[in-house]
Amino acid sequence: MHFAKNKMKTIQLHDKIFEPYIDRDKIARAVSNVAKQIEAYAGDTPVVFVVVLKGSFIFAADLAKVYNKDAIFEFYRLKSYEGTGSTGEVKILVDLDAKQIKDKKVVVLEDIVDTGNTLEKIIQELQAKQPADLKIASLFYKPKAYTKSYEIDFVGMEIPNEFIVGYGLDYDELGRNLPEIYKLKNEKKNEKMIDFILFGPPGAGKGTQAKILKDKLGLTYIATGDMFRHHIKNETPLGKKAKAYIQKGDLVPDEITIDMIKEIISDPDIKGIIFDGFPRTVRQAEFLDKLMAEKDLIIDALIALEVPEERLIKRLLERGKTSGRSDDNEETIKHRLHLYHAKTEPVKDYYQKQGKYHQVNGVGSIEEVNQRLLDVISNIKLREKAQ
Repeated sequence: MHFAKNKMKTIQLHDKIFEPYIDRDKIARAVSNVAKQIEAYAGDTPVVFVVVLKGSFIFAADLAKVYNKDAIFEFYRLKSYEGTGSTGEVKILVDLDAKQIKDKKVVVLEDIVDTGNTLEKIIQELQAKQPADLKIASLFYKPKAYTKSYEIDFVGMEIPNEFIVGYGLDYDELGRNLPEIYKLKNEKKNEKMIDFILFGPPGAGKGTQAKILKDKLGLTYIATGDMFRHHIKNETPLGKKAKAYIQKGDLVPDEITIDMIKEIISDPDIKGIIFDGFPRTVRQAEFLDKLMAEKDLIIDALIALEVPEERLIKRLLERGKTSGRSDDNEETIKHRLHLYHAKTEPVKDYYQKQGKYHQVNGVGSIEEVNQRLLDVISNIKLREKAQ
């Protein structure tokens, strides 16, 4: 493939069409902007740059050319955990020697920060290696997609929640070598995706699949845990209310959760929504239906990942070996599954009565399960168009 200088054209990668978005000059200015911010932070102290592979390798190389102070470059690589990939765990493929960053100023170089899920794992791992200070730098940042509470310290450019490729970013490993940024082309600018609930018991893989669908389809991802952390970290009025309940060991009232969701779905640019972890009870489902109706929206489907219970237990026990979660042991797993059957599973019946229940086999590789979900979503959209 040949690239004419600064002449961007629509391209195809695998089955998707991408259109020109950010040219080389704008990228260069964003890289220079990040370099200047970090130089001001560094002072006279050498900085250790931790480069997150694979996406950040081009960004790191160009940053090195314009960064005018002493720096050390280390490399870090992670991927979705293969053995229990559907639980959303992250596996470190290339780790760092703790002595390389202990007592030093460390800046993580990310190509892009959207939800922040991988970034969260990186921060936790690096903090355990005792740097003197730890900062995050990202060439691109999607504030509307970000769900974590960690501050992004140095940003080259804020962008909308678009799926982009190029300059190290890929779509199924293609597109990294493009010298510019391209965004996924919407064949129909005003086309609305479905609003749906991704449902299933603990260990079914909801979180992993929701994040993949969010990126592939350009959807808004609403996970209550991430939502609470965001509001509490930013000390919003709703976050302060939620924190007061959490500190007392009480459940956050449904009304507060609904108000947080209301803020998100009020955005007119939303193409479609995935709900993960909400609703957990029939009462919450009723609340959600009422809220959606107020916004002239509707829950189009509840898509349930079905996995045999013995396999769920095995997955969660396997996850417990690396997750550090105290509730990933056999006793608490069985208790969580009991609560799911007693309180959450009736939500399926609620939506089944509305003709919105769809079942998907959750056993298989991440890619196999994701394709089944995409097939169901496609069929729902086709049926809606035919009505």
